[in-house]
Formats: sequence, C-alpha cells, structure tokens
Amino acid sequence: MKRLFKTAAVAFGLVAALAFVGQAKAEVPETDEPIKIAINDWNSQYITSYIIGGVFERLGYSVEYVQADAMAQFAGIETGDLDVQVEIWPTTQGDRFAASLATANLLDMGELGLFAREEWWFPEYMKEQCPGLPNWEALKEPSCAAAFATAETGENGRYLAGPATWEGFDEERVESLGIPYVVVHAGSDAAMWAEAESAYQRQAPILQWFWVPHWWPAVYKGEFVEFPAYTTECYNDPAWGINPEQAYDCGKPKGAMHKAASAVGEAKWPKAYDVFRKMQFDDETYSKLIYRADVDGEDPKAVAEDWIATNESYWKPWTE
Repeated sequence: MKRLFKTAAVAFGLVAALAFVGQAKAEVPETDEPIKIAINDWNSQYITSYIIGGVFERLGYSVEYVQADAMAQFAGIETGDLDVQVEIWPTTQGDRFAASLATANLLDMGELGLFAREEWWFPEYMKEQCPGLPNWEALKEPSCAAAFATAETGENGRYLAGPATWEGFDEERVESLGIPYVVVHAGSDAAMWAEAESAYQRQAPILQWFWVPHWWPAVYKGEFVEFPAYTTECYNDPAWGINPEQAYDCGKPKGAMHKAASAVGEAKWPKAYDVFRKMQFDDETYSKLIYRADVDGEDPKAVAEDWIATNESYWKPWTE
C-alpha cells in the first residue's frame, strides 16, 4: 500500500512538474499588448530595430514599429508611449539620455557592443587643398574655406550635416569657433551618402557629418577633423574653452552606444526585456548590415529578416 502511495505521489509530482513547464512556456508572451519599437531616420537604426523586433516575434510577441524623432522620442519612452530604442548615440543623444535616466522612467538596457564617434569628416585627397587638416584651425584659412565653398555658400566653406532632427550643435560650433562655413542639412542619411559617394568618385570637395561604426572607412580613405576635445563644461559653460563667451567650442562627445526602454514595460514583458538586454553586435556584423541597405539598396526590414533567418547562432543566445 505504501509503495502504491509512493508511486502515485511520484506520478502526481511528474504531472505537476510538466504542467508547471507548460505554464511557464505559456507565459511568453506575457501579454498580447504590442511592444512599441521606436524607429529613427537612419538605416542602421532601422535594421537593428527590425532585428530585435523579429526576434521578439519569434518568441511570440506582438510588435509595433513607431516612427519617432531622434530627440523627442525620449519623452515618449518616459511616458510608455514608446517601449524600446535600440541605438542611443552618446555623440548627440548623451545629454537627453542622461536626463531621461534621471527620471527613473527610462531604463538603461546596457551597451550595444559598439563604440561611437560622430564628427566632421573629409576625404584624404582634400589635404592637398587644405594641408593643415585634420587640425580644425586649418578650416579657418581662406584658401581652405574656398576649397570647400560652393555657389550657395559664396566665400564660405560648406559643411554637409545630417538631418536637422539629429541635432549635433554644428551651427553653434561654427559660430563659437569662428569657422567661416555654412551648415547645410541633408534630408536623410541616404541623401548624405549619395552626395558623399558622388564627390569621392569625382575627387570633388566634400566636408560632411560622418560616424563610426560604419562601412564607409573600409571603402573610402579620409579622416575626422580634430576639434578641441569634448568636455561637459564645453557644452554647459560658455566660459570654458577657446571662446569665453560661447559654448560648443569643442568637438562632439564619443563613447559606447546604449539601448533604452520604458520602465513601465519591465513588468509587462520581463522575458522580452531580458532578451533586449542581451542584444549586442560587433563592428563587422553591424557595418555589413548597413552596407547592404546603403550601398546594395536592400530594404532595411528585408536585410534584418534575412540576417535573423541565417544567423540563429548569433542571436539565439539572447533568448536563453
């Protein structure tokens, strides 16, 4: 009788354990509510957003992609109107990121695995016309400004910046450092790369916003302009630096790229948040993905879906 009771107890325990496992599996997704992923206006951000979204979907989550301004999005993440942001660039978004973190309504989801730098860039062949480069003071020379000038800028040089929504304080930098250049904003990253590639092929003058990690350095030779090194005082204290009356008399900050998420989502999708924290890329993988969209002209979502389908060994550990 004791043996029968023991056998029955073991059987019951096995059934209960299997039921628990089944229940645990059923808990993902924890809710049918869609995870809202912020989409910005550059290809790498599109691709990494679609990659994490595609991984979420393979786990059973519902996903919604929401177009968002690169700076205004932080307010949306704080309120929970947006849930996930895959790329926080310390070069231009660092201050906004820090301010949102201070509210405790936005979570730092860890590093993306990439080191970012965004600065003014010129092709190597422009050193012949502006020999003082990469020192920023060379840009002040009339002959150098003339080399980068166009019909629309007159005697002043032309600097091709990113879309205005990216910010970057380039107009302020030009004024505070006394650089005789006109800042012209590209309509999109695609338009900027198209103009840059055309100039490079023709060996024509070009001075533009450029960033790494990216595929560009592997294809075209050039350098960043070396401005005075960034400090927080440079942006916040006009008395600091070369120009005692104005801020932004230095280069841009640089550092590790981060991921962010709304704090309200932690309780809704704990498994998805765990996956997102583990998401990381290396420079080579990241650059190749961007190249497919920028140069080969593939749709960013198609690039992401193909990568997920053929690189399970890369992203599967994020889900474990």
